[in-house]
Amino acid sequence: MTSDGDEARFGVLLTVGYDGARFSGFARQPSLRTVAGELDGAVRAIDPRASLVRGASRTDSGVHAIGQRVAFDSRLDVPPRGWALALAKHLADDLGVARAARVAPNYDPRGHATRKTYRYVLLRSMVRDPLWQGRSWLIRDRLNHAKMAAEADALVGRHDFRAFRTSTDRRLETVRTIFRAELGPYAADDRAFAIEIVGDRFLHRMVRIIAGTLVDVGRGRLEPGAIRRAIESGDRRALGTTAPPHGLYLDSIELDDEGTDNWPDHLSAR
Repeated sequence: MTSDGDEARFGVLLTVGYDGARFSGFARQPSLRTVAGELDGAVRAIDPRASLVRGASRTDSGVHAIGQRVAFDSRLDVPPRGWALALAKHLADDLGVARAARVAPNYDPRGHATRKTYRYVLLRSMVRDPLWQGRSWLIRDRLNHAKMAAEADALVGRHDFRAFRTSTDRRLETVRTIFRAELGPYAADDRAFAIEIVGDRFLHRMVRIIAGTLVDVGRGRLEPGAIRRAIESGDRRALGTTAPPHGLYLDSIELDDEGTDNWPDHLSAR
């Protein structure tokens, strides 16, 4: 017989999605409904001795996710498919588990993330659409897509993005790599389009600042070249508005060891 300290632990990695409208962000906060807090509760409803969940990325209040990655440890040897299906019974309709996988105990997806893809969705319309409400930024102004696309090109590469963050972000290391920054159609609605940003890491509200700046250039409120000027000067005042959170989606997160022998049982719940 082994003591509790010697008992085997099993690492689990989840891919989760959520509608951020009724969440106060991902990170757990006292007395507030958060994604991490809801997942903690669901996991511990199955295994009361499970660890707290560890997320690959923090999202703000109102921000949505399709491919957030979350890990935890359990004393129960439950197959990945079993975890995905069991957790669904303990989660509200605005938070779901799409996939589950076995990983090593103490696996922290934040330390293994190599690429994150964000999409910012805009709806160009003169009137509100209830089906897009809370899931896109309604823009009534005309937008020059060519100017926006050219502005986005300046993001690509490895730069110091210290200007592209909130004043509360105190990190000293602000160099990031943006692999892709593009505009394109979204869904089957010709009024909707998305700004897609792929990078290794992001600063606090960096994508929302980028999206707001591109929109301000597109509607003529900001002179083209704002992105380049902000990178060179490090001055937040060179950029545009911060886009609202409800248009932002954490689309996917790539992990450095995915698909290797460390992932023997990557199964879908479907």
